Amino acid sequence: MSCYFLVIDFLSSKKGQSLETQVLVSDVILTIMGLFFCFVGFLGKKESEETLLLQETLLNGVESNKSNAGEIVASCSNASVFSILTFSWMGNLIGLGYKKALDLEDVPQLTGVDSVKGAFPVFRNKLESDSGSGRRITTIKLVKALVSATWKEILLTAFLVLVYTLASYVGPYLIDTFVQYLNGSRAFKNEGYLLVSAFLVAKLVECLAQRHWFFRLQQAGIRARAVLVAMIYNKGLSISCQSRQGHTTGEIINFMSVDAERVGDFGWYMHDPWMVVLQVALALVILYKNLGLASVATLVATVLVMLANVPLGRLQENFQDKLMKSKDKRMKGTSEVLRNMRILKLQAWEMKFLSKIIELRNAETGWLRKFMYTNAVTSFVFWGAPTFVSVVTFGACMLLGIPLESGKILSALATFRILQEPIYNLPDTISMIAQTKVSLDRIATFLCLEDLQHDVIEKLPRGSSDTAIEIVGGNFSWDVSSTNPTLKDINIKVSCGMRVAVCGTVGSGKSSLLSCILGEMPKISGTIRLCGTKAYVAQSPWIQSGKIEDNILFGREMDREKYDEVLEACSLKKDLEILSFGDQTVIGERGINLSGGQKQRIQIARALYQDADVYLFDDPFSAVDAHTGSHLFKECLLGLLGSKTVIYVTHQVEFLPAADIILVMKDGRITQAGKYNDILNSGSDFMELVGAHKEALLALDSTVAGSVSDKSTIGKENGGECDKKEEAGHGQNGNTDDIVGQKGQLVQEEEREKGRVGLSVYWKYITTAYGGALVPFILLGQVLFQLLQIGSNYWMAWATPVSKDVEPPVSGSTLITVYVALAIGSSFCILARALLLATTGYKTATILFNKMHYCIFRAPMSFFDATPSGRILNRASTDQSAVDLNIPYQVAAFAFSMIQLLGIIAVMSQVAWQVFIVFIPVIATCIWLQQYYIPSARELARLVGVCKAPLIQHFAETISGSTTIRSFDQEPRFRDSSMKLIDGNSRPKFYVAGAMEWLCFRLDMLSSITFAFSLVFLISVPTGTIDPSVAGLAVTYGLNLNMLQAWVIWNLCNMENKIISVERILQYTSIPSEPPLVIEENRPDSLWPSHGEVAIQNLQVRYAPHMPLVLRGLTCTFPGGMKTGIVGRTGSGKSTLIQTLFRIVDPAAGQVLIDGISISSIGLHDLRSRLSIIPQDPTMFEGTVRSNLDPLEEYTDEQIWEALDKCQLGDEVRKKEGKLDSTVAENGENWSMGQRQLVCLGRVLLKKSKVLVLDEATASVDTATDNLIQQTLKQHFSDCTVLTIAHRITSVVDSDMVLLLDHGLIEEYDSPSRLLENKSSAFAKLVAEYSTRSNSSFEK
Repeated sequence: MSCYFLVIDFLSSKKGQSLETQVLVSDVILTIMGLFFCFVGFLGKKESEETLLLQETLLNGVESNKSNAGEIVASCSNASVFSILTFSWMGNLIGLGYKKALDLEDVPQLTGVDSVKGAFPVFRNKLESDSGSGRRITTIKLVKALVSATWKEILLTAFLVLVYTLASYVGPYLIDTFVQYLNGSRAFKNEGYLLVSAFLVAKLVECLAQRHWFFRLQQAGIRARAVLVAMIYNKGLSISCQSRQGHTTGEIINFMSVDAERVGDFGWYMHDPWMVVLQVALALVILYKNLGLASVATLVATVLVMLANVPLGRLQENFQDKLMKSKDKRMKGTSEVLRNMRILKLQAWEMKFLSKIIELRNAETGWLRKFMYTNAVTSFVFWGAPTFVSVVTFGACMLLGIPLESGKILSALATFRILQEPIYNLPDTISMIAQTKVSLDRIATFLCLEDLQHDVIEKLPRGSSDTAIEIVGGNFSWDVSSTNPTLKDINIKVSCGMRVAVCGTVGSGKSSLLSCILGEMPKISGTIRLCGTKAYVAQSPWIQSGKIEDNILFGREMDREKYDEVLEACSLKKDLEILSFGDQTVIGERGINLSGGQKQRIQIARALYQDADVYLFDDPFSAVDAHTGSHLFKECLLGLLGSKTVIYVTHQVEFLPAADIILVMKDGRITQAGKYNDILNSGSDFMELVGAHKEALLALDSTVAGSVSDKSTIGKENGGECDKKEEAGHGQNGNTDDIVGQKGQLVQEEEREKGRVGLSVYWKYITTAYGGALVPFILLGQVLFQLLQIGSNYWMAWATPVSKDVEPPVSGSTLITVYVALAIGSSFCILARALLLATTGYKTATILFNKMHYCIFRAPMSFFDATPSGRILNRASTDQSAVDLNIPYQVAAFAFSMIQLLGIIAVMSQVAWQVFIVFIPVIATCIWLQQYYIPSARELARLVGVCKAPLIQHFAETISGSTTIRSFDQEPRFRDSSMKLIDGNSRPKFYVAGAMEWLCFRLDMLSSITFAFSLVFLISVPTGTIDPSVAGLAVTYGLNLNMLQAWVIWNLCNMENKIISVERILQYTSIPSEPPLVIEENRPDSLWPSHGEVAIQNLQVRYAPHMPLVLRGLTCTFPGGMKTGIVGRTGSGKSTLIQTLFRIVDPAAGQVLIDGISISSIGLHDLRSRLSIIPQDPTMFEGTVRSNLDPLEEYTDEQIWEALDKCQLGDEVRKKEGKLDSTVAENGENWSMGQRQLVCLGRVLLKKSKVLVLDEATASVDTATDNLIQQTLKQHFSDCTVLTIAHRITSVVDSDMVLLLDHGLIEEYDSPSRLLENKSSAFAKLVAEYSTRSNSSFEK
């Protein structure tokens, strides 16, 4: 304070004048403001300290108090008026964030109306009442419903916008009067102080209105986004399979992460259209007062500038739309690749798929480039606008002979500067309206998609009928428009408590039959009745990420006794003992850290625990080995579900006799139905299936002949033993349980950097493109622009007279010519700057994208096992989008606003260097406030990023498991948890907005002090000391000070928040990569491996340096050209051995030699491309049949047809319209499991490697297809080394050698006939067990 008094007193005494009134008034104003600030500062400080104490004690206390602390902090609902006005209710959170890094627990809950639970019902009811029975949701109805959820905020902000606009024009209106006052014309005593007070009050009102307007609109935006996401989620749950095929998961996720987000951001621009009109009108009034008729010219110029925008806006919208579409395509590709990364690595295809993604990205960047250059032109038009308007106006004045005085000119310049903003924002607003409309249209079309038909099934309450399921005259089709229904003339009646088996060849419609009973399949005609509740086990397991226990309970209360019974029946007890956290183990995405068998058994356990009336099993026994399969069948179907109605699809003939009725399907019809023995003799279809099974058994029996003399005694001897060795299903990464044990859970929390974003991130970002060569030029462009702008305004102020009676220093024509020259110069600086910026931004985005994707594709498999794909996708979509479209402008905006601020300070200090006396402390305070605020803002922004991934992941999971969720009637529970996640994502967003306004409000107040001080100073100086026109110029610029100062800080914070995206992308450019793909100096010759001998020497393997060995020193040789079967219980290391062969994991010690070459010495591609594998999960990619068999395009069509014929798919493909180019949907969903398996066989037949690995290849096909595959392999791979990991003993018995593993060591390795002769061998026991089971066939 004292410095203010000192300066004033000092100046007044120097002049020897008595200035009591002046001193008095200025002191009063400043004292009041000083007290106000002390009060605000002290209050904020005190509040935050109190709450901190409060929170700390609570945090040390009981957990449950935490929520209370949360509610205390969420004080915006119950804060005082003063606290709401000054945003002091944010003080606590910011104070806490300054002391420690904020976590989600520290962020308070949202209050009723801001949370989804409060807002969504209002929104949904409005939408439903509007759509009525017509059910068409249009964009207009969507907008109405959104308005109904946020109307209070919209009205309040409209009022604030009005107040703000009026207040912002007080300054320009008064400038002329102020210049005249300085020139010595006083209308009345103390007029100066009245002027200063008017300026100040207007500034304060303007600042308050603007802060609250911004905050309320963000609040409304967050709410709108939340209700839309909830709506999209609900739709995703109820959408029919037919509609789903049109939209991939990636696209639907984009509706949620991009489109809903954009609608939420639209809040910022909502009032702009009418605000522009109001501002232009007010500007014209002021200009008319000053310049008379010349204001008409201004109007014309303004309208012209705005019109120039329309075509640009159109272009931008068009490019934006194309950009979004190409981005959808790329995201679809990326998510598919991430899902199937293991296959791509095994087949050595990852680089080919990377180039596909890069191709898609190139199409996208084509549009991005056009978009950015259009943007550059737009920004040129807009920075040039005020100069253009002022040139036209002053030119008109010259023509009309209106005298130009500096006061009027300054007033006009201040007005143009305010006009600049609405004209500026107009293109933004137009493009934003366009983008929002595109997004709303996309969401509306999605919401209009067909839902599942609700009336497919007549549901009867439990126990109301003896018939559990009845279908009369049913015709069903996945594609309603097709003439050929998928299921034809289905008539079945299943009484309560019956067991029904469904069998048939691959693609005969077995799974479709279950889908129609679930009501998932569109009905063409007929009726279905279902009595009671249902539970369903899908063919390919759907597991949620989360604890195993939660997966089994699936929303039910825990009943210990029943739970243990279910675990026992599904033989999960053993598996849970192996896992270090038991049933509390967190499963990775899509059950990545479980084997196939474990996933399947968890699925069965989930169904059993639900205690439904009707159970539908879609071949769940295929993924587990023989022993476990029979155990599950006995314990689950015959045991726990003995009294329930069960329908099971199965390929295993041995499970058929236990059924009360067997349905045989062929080509979508039920061809036979009845008891096992009845239909065995009556028709051919069933005979084929059973015949194939019998053949397989006969082969087994002949090998075993003599060793099985008395089946019953072996059964008994064995009975005791095999229960002890309870088999736990084996899977593609059967040893992952060992991995999990050590490091704690497999899936770790997502890493987020804490603390400041390092300067190195900025440096890397700036120097990525052309080594940063263009950056100095961009800055130079901005500096020149600033100098020319100030120069031209200075010229106008200096070269025009203060009042009518003063002679102008230069002639009118010179005045205008110089002004126009300066204006044109500044415009071209802007153009150059905008084009260079677009080039740099575009180049940087491309480089970062390529770097990140290359690193991801070269990452080892362990990275994908531990990283949910949601995290990678988030970086490829959200963060990449930010780098494409926001960050270059954000970083530039910070630099530019900084340059502008320095310009203004320079102009103000020109007039009155004394301003620095206040300016320095004010700037220091600003920096301190900003430093105090940044830690909280940064962590909140990071939380926004981290909270988004779980929401997206939950959504993706829901969509992939929607059939299961619906079959258990669990939709309400999933909607609830999605609402919780949506709120979790909105919370940090809401408080980010609050924190921003907290800071801006305080900065505005501080800059108002500076402004007030300089005004008081100017009126305190005796007349004639300062050139009035230059003083006026200083005031003109000063009016903008608070806006600019806030803008610098705002840009700085925004840049810090946004640059986090770069930081997250850079995180993924430093993932350790796999060994090199090709080692040039050590490449095997083109025929290697010619013999195919695999020698393993003292092989030791562990999954990570700190984990125990999984293979503990294996030594053996698989002779070339022979067939070796690999068997063993789960966790014995079968899969690990195969993964080591392909170098998915590298050995810790020992080596593997193929034909004498150590596989560790050659490149990964050289190795993997020479080996073949048919993996456990058959995978197909979106594309064509050709691209699925031969992605690398190495073979001719003839070769592909030949392979298709060999694997029995030739006829199937010929039937399709596109032949080899017929389409394959995402995940190959339009092909059955068995057909996908045959495609994998086709790939191997094309590749013709010397070494072939079958990982359980025949788990998901019926026995007939299995035999077919075995025969094809025998025929075409007779001279190759074939390694088989098998569950069906039949597929190993006829191999040349059998390797039996146990706990990572070799237990037995010999030919099957020798092992069988020795009755006590472990292998002989396994075989005996299988044949006992198959012959006894679960008769009732």
